[in-house]
Amino acid sequence: MSEQVKAFAALTKGAKLTPFTFDPLPLKKNELRVDITHCGLCGSDIHAIEDDYSAFNFPFVPGHEVVGNISETGSDISASRIGERVGIGWQARSCGHCEWCLKGEVQLCLAVEDNGTWTPYGGFSTSIVVQDDFAYPLPEDLPSEDAAVLLCAGLTVFTALSRYYSPAAPKIGIVGIGGLGHLALQFASAMGYEVTAISTSSKKREEALAFGASNFIDTSQTAAYRPFDGYFDRLLITSQGNLDWDDLQDILKRRGKIILVAFPHIDLDPVDLVVHELSILGSFVGTPDEMRKMLTFAAQHKIAPMVELMPMSQVNEAIKRVRQNKARYRIVLVNDFK
Repeated sequence: MSEQVKAFAALTKGAKLTPFTFDPLPLKKNELRVDITHCGLCGSDIHAIEDDYSAFNFPFVPGHEVVGNISETGSDISASRIGERVGIGWQARSCGHCEWCLKGEVQLCLAVEDNGTWTPYGGFSTSIVVQDDFAYPLPEDLPSEDAAVLLCAGLTVFTALSRYYSPAAPKIGIVGIGGLGHLALQFASAMGYEVTAISTSSKKREEALAFGASNFIDTSQTAAYRPFDGYFDRLLITSQGNLDWDDLQDILKRRGKIILVAFPHIDLDPVDLVVHELSILGSFVGTPDEMRKMLTFAAQHKIAPMVELMPMSQVNEAIKRVRQNKARYRIVLVNDFK
């Protein structure tokens, strides 16, 4: 393959994305080349463009919610897979030999900074190269635009919800009804949780109930939490915004768990945390096995993101919509490179 790969890249930190080309990467024996048809725009792509985590190199091609078709295979992979539709999430490879990879928990690989789908270049492009283990065959009845979002946002909430579900502790509050939260409501309801949506926007009430919530807490209202004191077994934090941690601790039962899948600022009084034996836990995307389970579960239960489709050539307008909180609830870019 000699044709150059076309992409959109931030040439410097915080820059608008501009057309960018690069030579196709040679395949290792355990790698695939995937021609991209769709790529989701995730909030973490925007954080990466801004280099908020000080972990990215420029020029930077974002994109880690990729759907496409295998166009080339390494020597260890059967050429019969060419043409297969696959999905790729945030992780494109792992070292394979650290303690976490040997346990099968590759999302915790010690070489995590080298594992991202965007290394060296991500999914806002015509093709991408990944290790075979991280290219997931997609259920036939799962639309590509839905699959793209599920590969990151879907996996993130599915993993957290399934790991910490217990029939003895079924009451959960989903904090933040956005790209992650609207999927969390659907997954949690399908898993058997009693689901409450917790949002600063009363305008999201009807949608939240339609997604599977039984209750809705509008935190813009005075004393909104009071009827739920000591009510929840779990709280899933999907919001990046400022949160009232004292109120959140108050609505948890003793030994309740706060599960973080987003990166909010934490500023809390530790008294209730200690006296009520509460836990704050982080949950980071998921394993390949959890990815496969999530895709099957989503297809079986008809779980689907609310998606806006935009051509990849309008990527900067899409980024602007996400920054202005106008996307409902995720944007997926469709490859329109000429």
